[in-house]
Amino acid sequence: MNLRFAGVQPSDYVVPEQVIAAGFQLCAEELGSIVEGHDVKKLKFHGGVSGIAEKLSTSTNTGLSSDAALLSKRQEIYGINKFAEPEAKGFWVFVWEALQDMTLMILGACAIVSLVVGIAMEGWPAGAHDGLGIVASILLVVFVTATSDYRQSLQFKDLDKEKKKITIQVTRNDCRQKLSIYDLLPGDIVHLNIGDQVPADGLFVSGFSVLIDESSLTGESEPVVVNDKNPFMLSGTKLQDGSCKMLVTTVGMRTQWGKLMATLSEGGDDETPLQVKLNGVATIIGKVGLFFAVVTFAVMVQGLLRSKLQEGTIWSWSGDEALKLLEFFAVAVTIVVVAVPEGLPLAVTLSLAFAMKKMMNDKALVRHLAACETMGSATGICSDKTGTLTTNRMTVVKSCICMNVKEINSTNKASFCSEIHESAIKLLLQSIFMNTGGEIVTSKDGRREILGTPTETALLEFGLSLGGDPQTERQASKTVKVEPFNSTKKRMGVVLELPGGGLRAHTKGASEIVLAGCDKVIDSNGEVVPLDEKSINHLNATINEFANEALRTLCLAYLELKNGFSSDNAIPVSGYTCLGIVGIKDPVRPGVKESVAICRTAGITVRMVTGDNINTAKAIARECGILTDDGIAIEGPDFREKSQEELLKLIPKIQVIARSSPMDKHTLVKQLRTTFDEVVAVTGDGTNDAPALHEADIGLAMGIAGTEVAKESADVIILDDNFSTILTVAKWGRSVYINIQKFVQFQLTVNIVALIVNFSSACLTGSAPLTAVQLLWVNMIMDTLGALALATEPPTDELMKRAPVGRKGNFISNVMWRNIFGQSFYQLMVIWYLQARGKTM
Repeated sequence: MNLRFAGVQPSDYVVPEQVIAAGFQLCAEELGSIVEGHDVKKLKFHGGVSGIAEKLSTSTNTGLSSDAALLSKRQEIYGINKFAEPEAKGFWVFVWEALQDMTLMILGACAIVSLVVGIAMEGWPAGAHDGLGIVASILLVVFVTATSDYRQSLQFKDLDKEKKKITIQVTRNDCRQKLSIYDLLPGDIVHLNIGDQVPADGLFVSGFSVLIDESSLTGESEPVVVNDKNPFMLSGTKLQDGSCKMLVTTVGMRTQWGKLMATLSEGGDDETPLQVKLNGVATIIGKVGLFFAVVTFAVMVQGLLRSKLQEGTIWSWSGDEALKLLEFFAVAVTIVVVAVPEGLPLAVTLSLAFAMKKMMNDKALVRHLAACETMGSATGICSDKTGTLTTNRMTVVKSCICMNVKEINSTNKASFCSEIHESAIKLLLQSIFMNTGGEIVTSKDGRREILGTPTETALLEFGLSLGGDPQTERQASKTVKVEPFNSTKKRMGVVLELPGGGLRAHTKGASEIVLAGCDKVIDSNGEVVPLDEKSINHLNATINEFANEALRTLCLAYLELKNGFSSDNAIPVSGYTCLGIVGIKDPVRPGVKESVAICRTAGITVRMVTGDNINTAKAIARECGILTDDGIAIEGPDFREKSQEELLKLIPKIQVIARSSPMDKHTLVKQLRTTFDEVVAVTGDGTNDAPALHEADIGLAMGIAGTEVAKESADVIILDDNFSTILTVAKWGRSVYINIQKFVQFQLTVNIVALIVNFSSACLTGSAPLTAVQLLWVNMIMDTLGALALATEPPTDELMKRAPVGRKGNFISNVMWRNIFGQSFYQLMVIWYLQARGKTM
């Protein structure tokens, strides 16, 4: 229990005057202590959930009134459902961070030495030109980098707003509607389903089989059962199973999640893999430059010492000779300056920022910079089917009711009903409207709207087209128990109390699973007959026929519970009577086949993981071009039974996993990463995909059902749920990598030429042809303009015709070395010719 309330009896509670004046009988602190402290005594004292609803001036049936003035009053008393965000970093913080760069620190040291040497040799101000020039160039780099980083942080803020556009279903004014989670207020009635995140602290009103995952708050992996006896629901937790209505009691920073957020500060992005590789390149170049500088300094100093030895003046030094030593040191510093690639950090920042902005236009929201590059190295994509490869707009197009196979279209629905016995139609409509996770509601403008998953929507539309009335069905029978659909059981069930007093269970789900629990069937005369071998063969053949046409199949069945039923027991899984099978069409998205073909050309293997029947999965995979003649399609249960040795042989050939469980994608990705060293991109749309998204190098979450959990797990969020967009991200990822390679090739060529010219000139003539500041400005102009030109080149289709660069691939390839040395040789020849013959020419 909350410490502030320890020792305070519920009866001691006094309602503050401003709360009473606003029309409420409970303050925010008292509400917070009830839910956060799981305080059953206080809950009872205030009249339970219904009592609290009354004191909050709300109704658990009709919800809050939408009157703006009343909502504003409520907001004043209880606050808003937003978390206090950490203060954004100011521009000068980015300037300070840019100054921490090792390259710039070396240049800073060079500037100090240059100033000391210059002023000692030529006095002020003539001797300070070089040093001040270096300082000016450092400031240029710092301000360009800081400006770029600052703009990028503002862009991240905008992207974060986009990510947080989460809606939830709420009842207000007796009308179920979608509302932003930030508009929720205490007293709101929220509808939650499996996979949803609880958007505020609240109390369970009604629902079935609710299991809450509280690991995000408590760290406990064991799910918590929420019901009338334990009605407390905390913000930030997730519905692992079931569905329910919740009364919002506490919002924003007053929730336990809000308090937890207040104690945490969000860490910045770590260095991306490319930046790590480039830091390695910069360090090597710096060391090479330092070596050349030391050798040059040594050569020039030994020349001076030799002449002094010959003259016998080794122990007596004049001021000019001391200045000469300082000049030699300045030349050595110049060589280090030339060697250090100041433009590298700038090039990476520019390239990534440019790519991120462009990808946002292409409906891909990049949350972590590293993902942008990693996607360029992806060797595989593990995709779900629904909503990514398919449109996720489902309709019932075929059915086998009472053993008769029929095509369903808008013209034959009337004849469909006339050919099926009336009793069977009644059972079918009861099954469709009562055994569902969806709901048919009337929107504000009076239109009928279907809420729920696309599969539920397709079935409810089918029921409505057959002339069914959901309201009549709901009023005719009482729901005793509901077991919502989940991806492990692959079925959902409901127990109804009938008007005549009997009990009936309805179930629906994966055809082969539900059919296995049936021992009777309704025949064409509307009579219940035993399910013999001939009937089973006919139904299995129908399931396969539908599946081969890329239809998702569902079996509907019912069971008369003659021996009674207790709501504490599980709904039976056998003894059912088969009502029929429906085939649901989910068309493949336009452009998917072409995108998969491009992936294949690009050396990226696409694999499909789906909960569908194996034949449906195969048909869709072939339609998309994923399943090839030498590929393997396997069912989840078979996949899970394979030994490690068998998996090693199978996994490279697996292209489809059907009837998959939540962990199959996770296992597949883990094996591909650890055993085959593949970089795998994962698409996922809900709770079940979170483990696989975390296991992958990069998660690409689809913005569909249960998306909050997937969004939290993802590095890139595909805003239009389209497979073609994943390809766009891969293309941009490769573009970033290649643009930086081009820049590094250009930078190294310039550095090698400048280094050799300065080094050889210093050794041969005793002085460098360009001063430190001249070289630095040449370097700076080449770096900055080079970075701008090369780091912001958009991707071309040619990028997808080459193999991906693996995780351990060399950043500087052999072709790049050839180009670097070839170009360097050519430039050196031209420079030496100009040096030797330039004036006469």
